[in-house]
Amino acid sequence: MVLYYSFDVYLAGIMDVSLLKENFRKHFAEEPLVVRSPGRINLIGEHTDYNEGFVLPAAIDKAVYIAISKRAGDELHWISLDMNSRYSGSLRKIEKSGEHWPDYLLGVTDQLQKPGVTLTGFNVVLAGEVPIGAGLSSSAAVECATVFALNEIFKLGLDKLQMVKLSQKAENEFAGVKCGIMDQFASMFGKAGHVIQLDCRSLDYVYYPLELKGYKIVLFDTQVKHSLASTEYNIRREECERGVALLQKKYPHVKSLRDATMQMVNEQLKNAEGRIYDRCRFVVEEIERVRQACIDLQGGNIEAFGKKMFAAHAGLSRMYEVSCEELDFLADLAVEEPAVVGARMMGGGFGGCTINIISESALQAVIEKFSNAYRQKFAVDLKSYIVEIKDGTSVEQ
Repeated sequence: MVLYYSFDVYLAGIMDVSLLKENFRKHFAEEPLVVRSPGRINLIGEHTDYNEGFVLPAAIDKAVYIAISKRAGDELHWISLDMNSRYSGSLRKIEKSGEHWPDYLLGVTDQLQKPGVTLTGFNVVLAGEVPIGAGLSSSAAVECATVFALNEIFKLGLDKLQMVKLSQKAENEFAGVKCGIMDQFASMFGKAGHVIQLDCRSLDYVYYPLELKGYKIVLFDTQVKHSLASTEYNIRREECERGVALLQKKYPHVKSLRDATMQMVNEQLKNAEGRIYDRCRFVVEEIERVRQACIDLQGGNIEAFGKKMFAAHAGLSRMYEVSCEELDFLADLAVEEPAVVGARMMGGGFGGCTINIISESALQAVIEKFSNAYRQKFAVDLKSYIVEIKDGTSVEQ
């Protein structure tokens, strides 16, 4: 989902919730409940989620906000301030809207009604401060905000994990994006100052403090647009599944690449058709990188952690082939820049952002250097976002 900024509620990168409420009162003449749900970053562990591996995401200080209230009857009346768009529909007929933004709310509503949950109609005003098309999972933020808000106003009694699973299912089945569970989990379970080591098989999770003394997390936005529903993304999933099927011929206990070792991959997949070997090799190595990166965090070794980010990008670019010229250009700049201790592409790929850990003392100089180099190379102004790690989905007071 792409969110655009609404200038009456989005000021200098900070959502003005009082103005969001004012918009709601203006349109619906009542006081709303407001829920905030953040975008996410993923420090390391890319394309491992749907292979039942480990990921290391965190919620950030850029979020989606939903103002909501119940209404009598079955009617749905929703407004997106960012898109300058309205949607009207009925609970009795949930179908795709023809626009992107209502479909994420519709998907959640549809999933809630399937097991027989009784809802009435509801009003919504939606706005966001998640950067445009940057791969920060604004769609997951919208889904989590929606289910959290509906859980509150209808007293549904869902716990956080139930809401995460429902949000993921909405994106898989209604929006048609075969995403793993990481995005929704990070948005819902985020904890300020911490990353989450999430086991995408068991959904067990551990918080690790991210102590960035003297460093900042910076996202460089290529402004190359991508879609997680793209053919290439789904092809990668299919290639991993074919690799698992080949491994199972000798190792029937292998249910996903989570269960594979490099010895198995080298033995069974070296002569596989196409790029199956490269795809599976990357995933198996990346799963292990997440484990080792958490050891680095426990020891406070940000430099060692950063080296694993560089290694992850090399694999994503050369083995998994989900990078692009612009992402590789920024990653190459980062490798050569002493003030950057780690960098890689982030998200599904084919565009979006690189994530960088940069020395605070050189922060503005690096941003300026990279911006000038990017403009010279691609004739595009590079966008940069300095992000902080914040709490997950919650009611906004």
